Formats: sequence, structure tokens, C-alpha cells
Amino acid sequence: MSVYTTVSRDSLQQWLQGYALGQLIDFQGIAAGITNTNYFVTTTHGRYVLTLFETLRLDELPYYLSLMSHLARHGVACPAPIADHSDRFASLLAGKPACLVSCLTGTDVSHPTAAQCRAVGEMLAQMHKAGATFPRKMHNPRGPHWWSLTAQQLYPQLPTDIAETLAEEIHFQDGHRFDHLPSGVIHADLFRDNVLLDGDSISGFIDFYYACNDILLYDIAIAVNDWARRDDGELDDELARAFLAGYQSERPLSQAERDCWPVMLRAAALRFWVSRLQDLYQPISGELTYTKDPAAFRQLLLAHRCRSEFWLG
Repeated sequence: MSVYTTVSRDSLQQWLQGYALGQLIDFQGIAAGITNTNYFVTTTHGRYVLTLFETLRLDELPYYLSLMSHLARHGVACPAPIADHSDRFASLLAGKPACLVSCLTGTDVSHPTAAQCRAVGEMLAQMHKAGATFPRKMHNPRGPHWWSLTAQQLYPQLPTDIAETLAEEIHFQDGHRFDHLPSGVIHADLFRDNVLLDGDSISGFIDFYYACNDILLYDIAIAVNDWARRDDGELDDELARAFLAGYQSERPLSQAERDCWPVMLRAAALRFWVSRLQDLYQPISGELTYTKDPAAFRQLLLAHRCRSEFWLG
């Protein structure tokens, strides 16, 4: 959610004429995040979030926007896309595919409580169940093939010890497959900054633009790796247990999922370690950008390798 594409007031006013949202009052760039361009947009009818997609094409957006609409209709807390006069959720603005979604109340949290972790886990399970009736399919573009290919491109730029650890983990993950586990719609990026909270209640999951069809357990691992992580990089046992308890209150894990959980935690850490290495060593330019430290996920991955407590009882 950085600003890579600058939108002028005149072009935005003209684009908004395609919507029944009144007149433009104000708009401002959102600096947090690293993938798409985002603005808060305020009109005489309310406040919205405008997203311009830096890598996704216009013909790729129906999956993500239809998914958000589907989940919102099924009671999952998330932004609802706004349709224009032509009943489209997305169209071109400043040469980029763009959409508007409802702006939710609440704020993200840097240091979640156990109660908040439990609530997020419960809502994630509800999202997984609601996604079972979503008819569209999207292959995960950042799965094992992506991280292997990206790593090959990064190796010449990496310090030797980093490259060795990365190659070792990719080799380890290549020896494991999860096709027998339950799959469906996953958020794939449910970090703390992608959940809005009002106290201990969920206001909404946001930023669904990595959503895809993949292993449900992978989605849980991605979330636990962030929601339970302390400032020192280690995972907090109480927060991890609370998250998993909340999830299993709605969708208990199978024995097969429990057996694969330790390896999946490593896979989730690897995926974001690779993406942050790519952002650091192969950045794209932007007006306002925020690059996150890849070292946190290397540290987490190494901790998972020697972990004995996995919070499942």
C-alpha cells in the first residue's frame, strides 16, 4: 500500500463521475505497505479506499473483487467493492487498473492481545468456510515454483550465509507436498496490518490481492507467523495458542493437518523471507515506499527448525 502511481485531482474527479458517490472532497496517499498504490478518498457520500494495481491486470481483478463481495455477503468482515454505473468493480485510472472499496472503521494493532489473536483465528476459519462456495479459482502465484525461481535470481546478490540458508530451506520444502490437505480460498497475507480491529472485535480483513486457492493450513501458518511474533522475533506461545484455539473453534484441524503443521510454518516463513529479499535487492521505484526487513523471517525460519512446541496440544 505505497504510492507508486500519482493520481491528479482532475483525473480522479473525472473517474469518479462513473460512480454514484457524489463529489470529491479530499484524497491522500497511504504510505504503509509495499505492493499497490492506495489512497483514502473522501466524497460527499462517504470515505473509500482507492487501489491502483501495479502488477495485476484488469482482466485478473474479477477473482479478487468478486471474492471480497462474496465474503462480505456471507458475513465475513471485509471491505465491499463499489460497482460503477456500468456494474464494474474495476476500470482504468492513470493508466492502471483501479477500484474503490468501502473504508472500514477500526485500526490495525502492533501488539495484539491473546483475545485479539483468538478473534482473528476465528474469523479466518469463518472466511475459509465461506470461501467453499466461491466458484472462481486462482492458482497461488507465489507458491513453491515462484520462491524457487525468485531465489535463483537472488542468489548472486545475497551474502553467502544467506544464500546457503535459503537454498537449504528450498531443498527441504521440495521434499514435502501437501496436496492431500484441505484446500480452498486463502487470504495469503493476513498480517497484523491487514486486519482492522475495534477493541477485541474484528472490523475487517483487508488487502485481498494475494488471495488465491491453496492449502488452508498454509494460510493459518502465514497468519500465526505474524500475529504471534514478538518484538524479539520469537513466537509468543500464548498468542499462538489463542489464535489456533480461535480457528479450531470454527474449523478443527484434521490429524493430517496437525502432522504437517511444523513444516508448513517453515514454508510460510520461507515465502515471506523470499518476497522481502526480493523487495530489498530488486526494488521497484515509488513516490512513497516502505520496504520491510527480510531478516525477521530468516530468524523465524531458523527458530522453526529447532522448535518443539507447536501449540496444538
